[in-house]
Amino acid sequence: MPDQERMARLPKVDQVLARPEVAGLMPELPRSLVVAGVREVLDGLRNRLLAGEDLPPAELEPANVAAAAAAAARRRARPSLRPVVNATGVVVHTNLGRSLLAERALERLIALNRTYTNLEYDLDAGRRGSRYVHATALLRELTGAEAALVVNNNAAAVYLALQTLAAGREVIVSRGQLVEIGGSFRIPDVMARSGAILREVGATNKTHLRDYEQAIGPDTALLLKVHTSNYAVVGFHQEVPLAELRALADRHGLPLMEDLGSGTLVDFTPYGLPREPTVLEALHDGADLVTFSGDKLLGGPQAGIILGRAELVERLRTNPLNRALRIDKLTLAALEATLELYRDPAAALEAIPTLRMITTPYQELRRRAAALARRLRRLKLARLRVELLDGESRVGGGALPLAAPRTRLLSLAVEGMSPTRLERALRANDPPIICRLEDGRLLLDVRTLLPPDGAVIARALARLAA
Repeated sequence: MPDQERMARLPKVDQVLARPEVAGLMPELPRSLVVAGVREVLDGLRNRLLAGEDLPPAELEPANVAAAAAAAARRRARPSLRPVVNATGVVVHTNLGRSLLAERALERLIALNRTYTNLEYDLDAGRRGSRYVHATALLRELTGAEAALVVNNNAAAVYLALQTLAAGREVIVSRGQLVEIGGSFRIPDVMARSGAILREVGATNKTHLRDYEQAIGPDTALLLKVHTSNYAVVGFHQEVPLAELRALADRHGLPLMEDLGSGTLVDFTPYGLPREPTVLEALHDGADLVTFSGDKLLGGPQAGIILGRAELVERLRTNPLNRALRIDKLTLAALEATLELYRDPAAALEAIPTLRMITTPYQELRRRAAALARRLRRLKLARLRVELLDGESRVGGGALPLAAPRTRLLSLAVEGMSPTRLERALRANDPPIICRLEDGRLLLDVRTLLPPDGAVIARALARLAA
């Protein structure tokens, strides 16, 4: 068919806009967005016709073109950052936003962003104050640290400390602690950017106190211990305890810093999880500075928390670089509300979603999985198969790498769909449902499902398996 005849089969923009499928969007979406959706569909059809593709007549029917244009307009209106259902069982899932905020933190965020606040205003003195006073008092109260400072993430906290205390001088680190964190950021790279000079000691699997002792010289500025929170070395392995490094640092008049990465205020061993050094232990064992994340095991917003000796923290606070790394009022509001919960440890375990998910007992997960399976079976979808089985969850976020808490899984199958195709279809749902593909099965881990998620999953499967 000649090009002109093929093009003549395409409806005009005005024709599509007049269709009820599209015109009905005008009250809810901007006209420019609707027009863009229409043009997107028509341009796509036109390009396929020009390429010689023989399109089915039904695809060019005005009603079908209008339905496709309406869908395109809705896609354009959809936010880029949006909610998803986390059925992976990875609690602190970096790709899915890490920790969920506690209700108290969410309420505080709303309350303090609907009005003006005393962000940098001293109410007692009636003059300008500091934004850093709001969370630091709580951090000192909870940890016993002399001083505290909060920046925008833990990489920034480490960078600020190294740049302030060791620019142009040596920092001694065990070779086995030169970790890489998310996004291919590595401790040696952060150190190089800070201007500090890396002096690595020991071997990958074993570092002795004498290795640090022999490396100390006139250019040494700092001893740095990095907790390998995102991996573990097992077998023939040894590292120097922080308390021994404290004694060595004292003999040579050097500051000692520990980067905990995923720092925690909670001991997880009573819940059957591997031991993780807590922030309080690091301070007790003698670290002059301790840095850790606010949005991992702490369960708060993204932040880098620095605790330690008042004189060192003040040097970091007054470094001009700190202004580029400072946190805003949203982070401060959520962090302060989260920290308040830690005044009652039992309440924190229940109120902070990250802690609640990590410590949920297996029997409770078994009950939830059975309830969700019953809900899906009541749909009476002949093509849907639901099976319950045991499995393992992950803490995630570069924390507790050896932890694999027992969990309960739903294995889903839809007749006529491969597991890969089903996973893709659930991921395309609105909201997207993110699952696991393991050993040829599509799995949902109930540990990370929220109460409303069961209804979302049921609706998606009803549509796919009907």
